[in-house]
Amino acid sequence: MELSRRNFLQAGALVAAAAPAVRAAPNERITVGVIGTGARAQELMESLQQHPQAEIVAVVDAYQGRLERAVQRTKGRAKIYKTHQDLLALKSIDAVVIATPDHLHKTIIIDALRAGKDVYCEKPMTYRSSEGPEIIAAARIGERMMQVGSQGVSSDVQRKAKEMIRAGRLGRITMIRAAYNRNTASGAWIYPIPPDASPETVDWAMFQGSAGKLPFSPERFFRWRCYQDYSGGIATDLFVHLCTTIHFLMDAKAPARVMAMGELYRWKESRDVPDTLNAILEYPEGFTVNLSSSFNNEMQAQAGFQVLGTEGSLTIGDGLTFYPENVVEDNRWIVDAWSQAQEDAYYKDPKVIATEVEPAKRPRKDPEHFKDEGPEPTFAHFGHFFESIRTRQSYWEDAAAGHHAAACAHMINLSAKQRRLVEWDFAKDDILT
Repeated sequence: MELSRRNFLQAGALVAAAAPAVRAAPNERITVGVIGTGARAQELMESLQQHPQAEIVAVVDAYQGRLERAVQRTKGRAKIYKTHQDLLALKSIDAVVIATPDHLHKTIIIDALRAGKDVYCEKPMTYRSSEGPEIIAAARIGERMMQVGSQGVSSDVQRKAKEMIRAGRLGRITMIRAAYNRNTASGAWIYPIPPDASPETVDWAMFQGSAGKLPFSPERFFRWRCYQDYSGGIATDLFVHLCTTIHFLMDAKAPARVMAMGELYRWKESRDVPDTLNAILEYPEGFTVNLSSSFNNEMQAQAGFQVLGTEGSLTIGDGLTFYPENVVEDNRWIVDAWSQAQEDAYYKDPKVIATEVEPAKRPRKDPEHFKDEGPEPTFAHFGHFFESIRTRQSYWEDAAAGHHAAACAHMINLSAKQRRLVEWDFAKDDILT
């Protein structure tokens, strides 16, 4: 689901022509500040700059090298600010993109909303489930646009999948299976550390925020996804994408119950979050979800994402495929144990002829394949954000959607850690305690 720099550059011209960009007059330019300019943020900046109505004018980060690269990426137009508070104090900034480690999200989001800025925040929106209602309230009180960055829901294939589900093509959906598997050190977030990393080039206090105070650690700074102090690991980094898609496709809010198990088997260097995680989520809308992830093998479930219904199935991955069900009742092996007279009578029954004999003669229905012909998802996702800013109408992945997708991840982590069933309190809109 993530946009790589190589894929972005390959798709650039096509994307620019096809994307639903905001049609804004020159005096309606949207000025953007980027808070957190790490690897994912640099991808976001490239995508954002393809929108002619938006301009990145300010950046903040705790590592000097990333700031230098961010300024280069904007061809020198963005200015560096020391803290996010300094950036938010600029009245000239309309919106901010927040791409910091997870544990910093809530504070920066609330500060930005109270400063009157519209906010785009990379997933997960929250570090703890309890932060969600506070963010939702702040966006509502300030009448600010809030969008969360699980960009898959802005893709052509996911919109097509939602249309097919709503049209009843799949029948009754009772199970969804999805997986994210990897088998490399980088896939397990054991990232290379820049040679100049030091207390002189890294603002360690800014990075730590409200987390426990520890001595400077380049491993913790550059591999923060590997540590519970800053991240929810697989669940908040990967499963949150899957849950965002599930809620979008199924018009679902949150799972009622979650059971999960996770362990750290292999990637024990620079890490305290699991490298293998499995979860079962039960939704009150009437379906169950199986999520799995391993950083020890690249084998994927078919297409990575399966939606299973009584009339057909969808796989979402490299495009979209619809597999119609070719179900035919066949009780021959049972009836074959009866007497010959009873068997002959069974197959002369009009109901049996209609449900078993005639359907067996019909040709099988073939799968239907759909290519993703829309704009690149991250680019399209920013298009929705800028359209929200212009119209003051929220896109689907607002603060509430971001809260509920992240909450799935928090429920999974809590279940795996405490080895128990975790339930959702729909009245409180938070984990049942």
